[in-house]
Amino acid sequence: MYSGMTPKALEWQKKIRKFVNDELIPWEVHAEMNQGEIPEEIEEKHRKIALSLGLSGMGISKENGGLGLGMFEQMIIWEQLGRVTNALCWCFPEVQDWMVDYFTDYQKENYSKPLLLGAKRECYAISEKGAGSDVEGSIQSTAEKKGEQYIINGEKWYITSANKADFFFLQAKIKSGPNKDKHSLFIVDKNLEGVEHIDTPLFSHTYAHHHSIYRFNNVAIQNINIIGEEGSGMDYTHSWFRHERLGIAARCCGAAERLIDEATTFAKERESFGEKISNYQAIQFMLADSVNDLASARLMLYETCKAHDANQDVKILHGKSSMVKLYASEMANRIADRAVQIFGGRGYMRENVAERYYRELRADRIWEGTSEIHRIIIANSLYKRGLQSLIE
Repeated sequence: MYSGMTPKALEWQKKIRKFVNDELIPWEVHAEMNQGEIPEEIEEKHRKIALSLGLSGMGISKENGGLGLGMFEQMIIWEQLGRVTNALCWCFPEVQDWMVDYFTDYQKENYSKPLLLGAKRECYAISEKGAGSDVEGSIQSTAEKKGEQYIINGEKWYITSANKADFFFLQAKIKSGPNKDKHSLFIVDKNLEGVEHIDTPLFSHTYAHHHSIYRFNNVAIQNINIIGEEGSGMDYTHSWFRHERLGIAARCCGAAERLIDEATTFAKERESFGEKISNYQAIQFMLADSVNDLASARLMLYETCKAHDANQDVKILHGKSSMVKLYASEMANRIADRAVQIFGGRGYMRENVAERYYRELRADRIWEGTSEIHRIIIANSLYKRGLQSLIE
């Protein structure tokens, strides 16, 4: 048991674990065999349960209609949600704290409030063909102010959940004026004229949530749809990145737990050469290394969440979020590889949880910053703020 665990976190852990075990996991194989889709009535049931639990507002204050949970409790929830494959845990929209802090009353009423109620879904249009990890330096999409409107032009890649979304959070550079080339974040409704769906690439995993490519051709949005001031877009993106990187780490921990549990159960039942394979040292070593990997990643995750809840300097948190995302994503990939090996031929079947995680977890070393980018962030944080800032 983690020494910093709280009764509230344990309560959420138990509650979400039951939701995942009873409602989500039973539909994994169906989703895998049906392009990630499950029956509409089941999808709606999952959405309603998640909303009734308050998951869409888990991180925002009670005054703003949320649960008021700290980052630690939020990631305890996401860890349990990570125990299901096929993105079935993405059954609800999520309002993050930066939206509450920086949205205008108009934006809260028309965007964050519907997200909280489950009436709308969001997606993030940030990456581009030539701008993946280098968000700040390589984005080419532009926003030009003309009277009471901004005109958006550009092409966005890998827009996760775009097929299910009602609007984009779109990042673009200001085209002219005193804030020329500075990043800004905009709310762009998906049904506007000039929003063009280009492609839905197929990926290794089997998700109903697509990672689409969209082109924005002279899309006119009202000035009231810019978030904050011109030039402040990276502030919100960095906040989103920190949250998502911790979320990825949490889901990787949940996936690793599920893989260890499933592989252990199989090893204790499977016989080879007259022995349970759990008695063979080769299997024991793989499971033992997996347990150590998971325990280490969890400690990093939980301590980073506690630092976040203690309002540690945001620049230090940025480095720590990179540390835990890097370690947890690579940890989960190692465990998935071992689990496939333990299951043998069964581990290569799509109906097997190890095979699905083997494909799904690979993306966690790429999106929200590649492992290589995170190593650069960590090194730069070390140079600027010293070792103790990262390990205390």
